[in-house]
Amino acid sequence: MLPFCKWLEHTSVGAGIRESLWLFPAIETLHLLGMAALVGTTTVFDLRLLGWMLRRERVSELAGRLLPWSWAGFAVQLVTGALLFTSEAVKVYPNPAFRVKMLLIFLAGVHALIFHWSVYRDVASWDDSGILPAGAKVAGFVSILLWIGIVAAGRFIGFV
Repeated sequence: MLPFCKWLEHTSVGAGIRESLWLFPAIETLHLLGMAALVGTTTVFDLRLLGWMLRRERVSELAGRLLPWSWAGFAVQLVTGALLFTSEAVKVYPNPAFRVKMLLIFLAGVHALIFHWSVYRDVASWDDSGILPAGAKVAGFVSILLWIGIVAAGRFIGFV
């Protein structure tokens, strides 16, 4: 993987970002805005699953309003994260905080898939009853923990 990281850094994109005075900070700013959109909307949804806010909102309607913002934030994160990685791949790849962040992102994705394929399939029934299943509450709590870990690991990348 190290040869790939070296090659990536020496591409025109990687070198351009690394050598520019303003490009890296501009991309990082967009990365933070994407994080706000993704983590913010996900957290609101998770807090609803836990029953800690927006209790009068139907979960399915809230998901319908928040999911497009979550996907947009994820897309921004993916593009800007890849660009940031390209500029410092050799330095970042072996970083333990980076590896933890990537693992937690993978686990958050798996967690979301499992949630949508299992508990969320019956959302219509608990939307109508107003009683959230324990699986939904556990999913919300686990999701919040994963995203806290992802954000914390991301912050630690520059310090480890």
